[in-house]
Amino acid sequence: MIRAEARRREADQRDWLLRGTPPPPWVRWPPPLLLLAITLVQLLTPRTLDLSFLIAAVPPLAALSYGPALTALVGAGVLVLLSLPVFDLGHPGNSDELTISFIALLSVLFAWVRSRREAQLVTVRTVAEAAQLAVLPPLQEQVGRVRCAGLYEAAQHETLVGGDFFDVRRGPRGVRALIGDVQGHGLAAVGTVAALLGAFREAVLDRADLEGVAAQLDRRLVVDSAGQQHAELFATAVLLEFPDDASVVRVVSCGHPQPLLLRGTEVTELDVPSGAPLGLGIAGLAPPEGLTVPLLPGDLLLGLTDGVGEARDASGTFYPLIDRLTAMVEADATVLDEPGGLAERVWADVLAYAGSIRDDVTLMVFAPGPVAEAAQRQPEREPEPRPDPGQPDAA
Repeated sequence: MIRAEARRREADQRDWLLRGTPPPPWVRWPPPLLLLAITLVQLLTPRTLDLSFLIAAVPPLAALSYGPALTALVGAGVLVLLSLPVFDLGHPGNSDELTISFIALLSVLFAWVRSRREAQLVTVRTVAEAAQLAVLPPLQEQVGRVRCAGLYEAAQHETLVGGDFFDVRRGPRGVRALIGDVQGHGLAAVGTVAALLGAFREAVLDRADLEGVAAQLDRRLVVDSAGQQHAELFATAVLLEFPDDASVVRVVSCGHPQPLLLRGTEVTELDVPSGAPLGLGIAGLAPPEGLTVPLLPGDLLLGLTDGVGEARDASGTFYPLIDRLTAMVEADATVLDEPGGLAERVWADVLAYAGSIRDDVTLMVFAPGPVAEAAQRQPEREPEPRPDPGQPDAA
């Protein structure tokens, strides 16, 4: 689900020298290949050709990918080759050998420092990734009777979590999903994302309807921003519910882009009443209105954040999602067979259209299964939802 990790690893492989990350495997080959090439060329060419100056580059190249011990071994090998007359490496003098020896020693020191830095970086990054994945864990392929797939791309470089958030949970009466977007993006929004996801996971079990879930999320942000001077903490979100006893989807929108219904080759934007964003006190002002949509076998639902619709091409034109998605499905209807493949195709089309993104992007595809299948998977005992409290609490 979370392709940000894969994207970060690809960037590490591409920009390893600037990032200080472990080098890719191919970097281990230049030192021995260069040493072999210098030796062969020197043996096969006239004595007037002197390539001994190139051999000084071998230890520094080794230090880029080898550890200090192996770098020292490469440096010693270079000095041995210089001293053997059979290889005829330009007959270097004492000053040349001392210079190369000094370069080899510096290379060993550099390799030691680099190895320690890489080990520290791996430890720090492992802890950071564990913390971010604890906030936004990978999406399960199936929750209840709903197959789920999606794609998440954080706009901030080298992060797995940004301002977008999502979750899919099974509750007492069905499967509930959340897709949202916190004000701002990047690591500064992670605390708000964690608070909202925690509130959602509790509300899935406690609230009898999606309106109650939205009210609990809204109260979480209102309480968190209370006491903060000039606090402007809000988030948009869309909530979906797939009940166990009916082939429908219930949708509640809090100022968020509308989900899309894919039925055959037809792509339709659901006309969900758009309520106020979370964090503006909607629980006591204007609770959002829900929409119930009947589903047919084979229907898919696509949820997204505004990072998709706000992608622009070189002329500044916004990405026309419905038009391009319709054309995509009409050209190849098999794209609907696999939810994960559909998310990947849409993301590839966004990149082809815009070239790059400047905001977090979330795409989620839901493929509800038959109602009877969900009934067979229903556990023997399930917790009953608690009624919505009459008064907002203080936490």
